[in-house]
Amino acid sequence: MGGTVGTDRAARAFIGSFTTEGGHGVTAVAVDEENGALVALGSTDAVANPSFLAPSHDGRVLYAVGESSDGTAAAFDITGPVPSLLGEPVPVDGAGPTHLALAAGHLVTANYESGSVTALAIRPDGALDRAVSVLAHHGSGPNPDRQREPHAHQVLADPSGRWIVSVDLGTDSVRVCELARDGALRLHSEAALRPGSGPRHLAFHPDGQHAYVINELAPTLTVCRWDAEGGQLQPLGETPVVEDGASGEIHPSEVVAGHDGRFLWAASRGHDSLAVLTLDEGADKPRLVTTVGCGGQGPRELTLDPSGRRLYASNERSGDVTWFDIDTATGIPVRAGSIAAPAASCVVFC
Repeated sequence: MGGTVGTDRAARAFIGSFTTEGGHGVTAVAVDEENGALVALGSTDAVANPSFLAPSHDGRVLYAVGESSDGTAAAFDITGPVPSLLGEPVPVDGAGPTHLALAAGHLVTANYESGSVTALAIRPDGALDRAVSVLAHHGSGPNPDRQREPHAHQVLADPSGRWIVSVDLGTDSVRVCELARDGALRLHSEAALRPGSGPRHLAFHPDGQHAYVINELAPTLTVCRWDAEGGQLQPLGETPVVEDGASGEIHPSEVVAGHDGRFLWAASRGHDSLAVLTLDEGADKPRLVTTVGCGGQGPRELTLDPSGRRLYASNERSGDVTWFDIDTATGIPVRAGSIAAPAASCVVFC
C-alpha cells in the first residue's frame, strides 16, 4: 500500500471511478516520484460516473465525462487539494460518453451509447460551454450483442495535432476527422478493421508513423501505419495479446506505447493480465513476450506515468489501482504496490 508522501517530492494524479458502482468520483492522489506510491488526498462525487479524465495543458483544470444515458462533461478546478467544479456540467448531446480529449481549443468526447463524437467549447477560465458540433457515426458489425449500431469508444488527437481520431467498437473502424477552429467536426477518412474485432482504444508510436488498436472482442492488437500528412490509417495485421491456449472470456481494454518506442503494454479483462510486446524487430512488428497479472480484477485502463518507468492498472472489479515498476531491459512490469479505489476506471497525471 502507499505510505506517507513527502510534499517536496510529490506530484499529483487523479483517479476516475463509477459512482453508481460505489466509486468516489474523482479522487486526487499524491504520487511519490521515487517509488510511484499513491496516497489519496480527497475526492468529489459532484459528477456521476466520471469514467475518463483529461487535464488541461497548464495543469489547472481537469475535464471529465459523465458516463450516463444523458451524457455530460464537466470541468474541475484542481489548483486546490480537492477538485471543485468549475461551472456546471454541460450536456454532450450524446449518450454514454466514455472518453475525451483536448484539441484545437475544444473538448471532444466519444459517446459510446449514441455512437457519436461531440466538440464542446471551452471558456477563457477553463469552464465548459455548449456543444458546438456532433458528428454521428454510422454502420454496424457482425456481433449481434455488441455491434448492432455504432459505439464510439475513444477519441484523441494524433501526434501532429492536425487530426481527431475516433475508435468505434460497433462498426469495426477508426475514423479520422478534422476539427475546425470554430469546433465543426468533419469526417476525413475511415479505416476498416477486421469484422467482429471490436476496436476499443488506440495508441500512437512515438515515431508518429504507426498506431496500435486494441480490440475488445478479440484478444488482439491491430498494427497500423499512420500517414499524418494525408490523415490516413492503414491496418497492417493483428498480433495476439494473450498466450496461445488462453481460455474464458477475454476482453482487452487498453494499449500503451513506451516513451522510447521499445515496448507496448496491453491490459485484458477476464484474463486479468498485462501483456508485454516488444518492438525490437520494428514498430510494425510487435511480438508478445509474456503476460503478468494485473494485480486485481477487471483492468479497465492502463496508464504510463510521465517518467515512463511505471504502469498503473485501474482494476475496476477488484476496486484498486495497482502500480508496476518496468524492467528497462525486458519491459516486464513488476508489481510495486496498490491503493484501494472502488470501481476505478482511469488514472491521469498532471
